[in-house]
Amino acid sequence: MELVEHYLERIDRLDGDLGTFVTRTEDSARTTAKQVERRLMESDADELPRLFGMPIGYKDLTMTAGVRTMLGSAALTDNVPPFDADVVALLRQAGVIGLGKTATSEMGISISCEPDIAPPTRNPWRTDLMAGGSSGGAAAAVAAGLLPFAQGSDGGGSLRLPAALCGVVGYKPTRGVVSHGPLHSGMFGMPINGPVGRTVADTALLLDAIAVPMPGEPYFSPPPPSEGSYLAALGRPLKRADGQPLRVGRHAQPMLADCPVDSEVIRAWEHAGTLLESLGCEVFDVAAPFDPSLGPVFQRIFAILAAMPMPPERERKLQPLTRYVREQAAEVSATGVLGLLSQLQNASRAAMRALIDVDIVLTPTLAAVSAPIGYFTETGDPAEHLLRQRQFSPFCAPYNLTGQPAVSLPLGWTGDGLPIGVMLGGRPGEDATLLAVCAALEEAAPWADRHPPMW
Repeated sequence: MELVEHYLERIDRLDGDLGTFVTRTEDSARTTAKQVERRLMESDADELPRLFGMPIGYKDLTMTAGVRTMLGSAALTDNVPPFDADVVALLRQAGVIGLGKTATSEMGISISCEPDIAPPTRNPWRTDLMAGGSSGGAAAAVAAGLLPFAQGSDGGGSLRLPAALCGVVGYKPTRGVVSHGPLHSGMFGMPINGPVGRTVADTALLLDAIAVPMPGEPYFSPPPPSEGSYLAALGRPLKRADGQPLRVGRHAQPMLADCPVDSEVIRAWEHAGTLLESLGCEVFDVAAPFDPSLGPVFQRIFAILAAMPMPPERERKLQPLTRYVREQAAEVSATGVLGLLSQLQNASRAAMRALIDVDIVLTPTLAAVSAPIGYFTETGDPAEHLLRQRQFSPFCAPYNLTGQPAVSLPLGWTGDGLPIGVMLGGRPGEDATLLAVCAALEEAAPWADRHPPMW
């Protein structure tokens, strides 16, 4: 109970300045906490799940039985699902206590959480700056100490991007590791649920709870770590199967837009490469496996993913960007969709073959350090909004196409104290190796003691 009350008090005191929650479930959290206390008194602690009694937040895109799930939209303020998403059901089984729903952008389309249903989500490090999206509420809440960790999802960078801006760990697992069921289209395998945490260990612990194979999923789950859990695998040696050092290919060439990369971002990326060399990895330059011509193709497919059926009276409540991308999607025929998917699949094949001898790919997470609230919408032109998004985040989305695991780590900091994310991508199914590299980097350059001013 004390832990729940601690976080609820922090939410009461701090979230008015941040906007990380759109729905709070204090009553059910307190009821569950009392049940947890009774079970703790009746059970051997060793028999309980590792997450037993830990508070958490669920992203507003994630279905929660009996709890309003608005998808960040004024068109869906009355949406109360009768079922839990698999990821929520698994976390409940692990013993967590939900404190509410964290903010997202409308339908997860924008990379800044500025919905019509609530104030914009602000960055705890500087509240005139955005927290990112679409898992912006989750990342900002963890960074500000309103949650120990949070559930999010990533369809084009939506975990990694806000993690980079807020100075936390955002992890996108390999496609198939975490279920997107029980009622979900699969969306071409691009979105996946994943954890946000302050540390790599917290992130791995949360991943262990949700990385459970579920019947009927469209993508097979890779084998679990040989150590038995992702948390246990954090101490894995940074070696290939033949005992040779891990090979890290690095590049800082934007992949979805032709745009510059901020010099402070480049310095953080170079620092990460130096750290990896100090850990015994072989670090070398590689060519970017995707080029900016893929950006508009990905944008069109992402628009199609947002085109869920909706009555006209609700459609009028959507934000301009959402309406714009839905109009774009309506222009694409069924054969056009297949053609776009073919382009993306062929590009993904070529990229994976180009990196066949690379264990880890090192890039910046974003092209810029941050941006103010309203930056993407200031012109009022949805097409410009999308272009600015691609130029701000030109590195993340390719990993959603290939299905590789990818993570943003807060390994860089500006002179005035803003976090800078660095991204690592791993081989498909080798999440444990990627997380072991992350743990070694955290040990070499710790960040857990860095807190935003409001902490």
